Amino acid sequence: MRLVVGRIGKAHGIRGEVNVTVRTDDPGARFAIGSVIDTDPIERGPLTVSSARTASARMVIGFERFDNRSAADALRGTLLIIDTADLPDLQDDDDFYDHELIGMQAMHADGHSIGIVIDIVHGAAGDTVVLKPAGQSGKLELLVPFVRSIVPNIDRAKRQMTIDPPEGLLDL
Repeated sequence: MRLVVGRIGKAHGIRGEVNVTVRTDDPGARFAIGSVIDTDPIERGPLTVSSARTASARMVIGFERFDNRSAADALRGTLLIIDTADLPDLQDDDDFYDHELIGMQAMHADGHSIGIVIDIVHGAAGDTVVLKPAGQSGKLELLVPFVRSIVPNIDRAKRQMTIDPPEGLLDL
């Protein structure tokens, strides 16, 4: 499975560096100098990281063969892709990659379906599971704090997570 770990934005300065919106939990490893990253569209890559630093909420990254602003501008909008088979195995059964959770069936502790996991949002206050409610159409979403007391069980084999919400959490 291919996984987006970043999106190239506008050029940064005149030396060919670009702003990258990071979509990975480990930017230091993904964008380490010398890392080779596939792209979408495919003809723009693969790209080899030649420099990387943090600037505000983004990273500023340089790639080999892109040494001026015009060359960097040609990369704008490119998605940076890795293969999930290249990710290291997680050592703890309580750790998950986001792509493992997306698409899982969310079941209430009493056994009825709540919905499907459509995203995991990582924020300063903690992680949140975003659900598309069962039987609902439109853009309605449920937000569930991703904490053990509310999400006590995740079954990778069944592709299900159990949610035991406090009263009122799932009221629409």
